[in-house]
Amino acid sequence: MNALFALALLQETSTTDTASAAPSAAAAGVGIVFVILYFAVILLMIASMWKVFVKAGKPGWAAIVPLYNIIVLIQIAGKPLWWIIIYPFIVFPLATRFGKGAGFAIGLLILAPIFWPMLAFGDAKYQPA
Repeated sequence: MNALFALALLQETSTTDTASAAPSAAAAGVGIVFVILYFAVILLMIASMWKVFVKAGKPGWAAIVPLYNIIVLIQIAGKPLWWIIIYPFIVFPLATRFGKGAGFAIGLLILAPIFWPMLAFGDAKYQPA
């Protein structure tokens, strides 16, 4: 009786293994597409920050150096270094330096992958103090 049970169990698991292969392949495909889109957004953000830095007369490579890019953004915004404590709010003086208003700054803060390319590749000009 145990042999029959083991045979039935083996037969059941072998058929479910091939049946469950399709959903896992689909999940892998979705995962790959997600990763590709994620890296595309990251590259877009890097290119956008690079262009904003160049517009402001700073080196573009500073956009890819962690922490240093925040310091450069603070310099572009014309604020003192202690603003690193409230870094997310740097977008308000930054938007002002490029001739944009508070609404655009909120967009930079909340919808960064849309508004950073608009700032970088749009007609906004840097206005130093």
